Amino acid sequence: MGGDDATRYVSEMGSVETSNWFAHCQVAPILTTLTATAARSAAAARGMVRFVRSLGITRMSGPAGNTSDASLALSWSGGKDSALALWALRDEERVTPAVLLATITAEYERVSMHGVRRSLLRQQAAAVGLPLVAIEIPAECTNDMYESRMEAAFTSPDLAAVQEVAFGDLFLEDVRAYRESRLAAAGKRARFPVWGRDTATLARQFLAAGFRAILVCVDPRALDPCFAGRDYDERFLAELPAGVDPCGENGEFHTFVTDGPIFRRPIACHRGEVVERDGFLFCDLLDDR
Repeated sequence: MGGDDATRYVSEMGSVETSNWFAHCQVAPILTTLTATAARSAAAARGMVRFVRSLGITRMSGPAGNTSDASLALSWSGGKDSALALWALRDEERVTPAVLLATITAEYERVSMHGVRRSLLRQQAAAVGLPLVAIEIPAECTNDMYESRMEAAFTSPDLAAVQEVAFGDLFLEDVRAYRESRLAAAGKRARFPVWGRDTATLARQFLAAGFRAILVCVDPRALDPCFAGRDYDERFLAELPAGVDPCGENGEFHTFVTDGPIFRRPIACHRGEVVERDGFLFCDLLDDR
């Protein structure tokens, strides 16, 4: 195992979680030493990991000064709105959710609506340093069945502590009302960290911050099929037809984020074929790991 592999071994530990006061005070120098050590050898990195864990630190990453909130989950599709919500929580509200919550179509092992492989969501979760909890639904899923699966998930050990779920919704009032009502029925709250922001401005802030994304699903009623598989970039925004939201909030398109300030490393993937399914165009992304 070389230096790069050793660094990856260290980076996948996660974020700071410790009740040890001494360890808490020593987090910054430990991180510095750990990174330098990992660059030299895997054996040395593992030795440092054992030392850190002996201090009671089980996870070591995340923006300095953030609070990890065990009662907060973030709804995660792998797309830009999810990424923007996490960025806003961490950078603006200075809080990090305890878990990412994804809906997976069981028969296909893919994110519902986006068509992205489960393995790529796992890559993203590792790159942001958060656990991923997947709620599986069937391909032919009724609304009652979806709600039943969600209710059951919140009683599972993985989500037992969750009292609030954050979403990346921007302006669709009916979607917000639905989320709030369903969570309220379960005794939980909804949170919307990027709600009401101007989507044209938000799209450009997303790119200026260094995020990178690919269009993985396109509604051909709103966009030409050739947009499937394109980069979400300035050229794409400039070529959007009138009436198409720059963030695709009306369902015109969906994205998969491959890099950005919330990630420790880019997501290793490449474009596959573009296929039509159920009236939508999907660009398959293949996992390179």
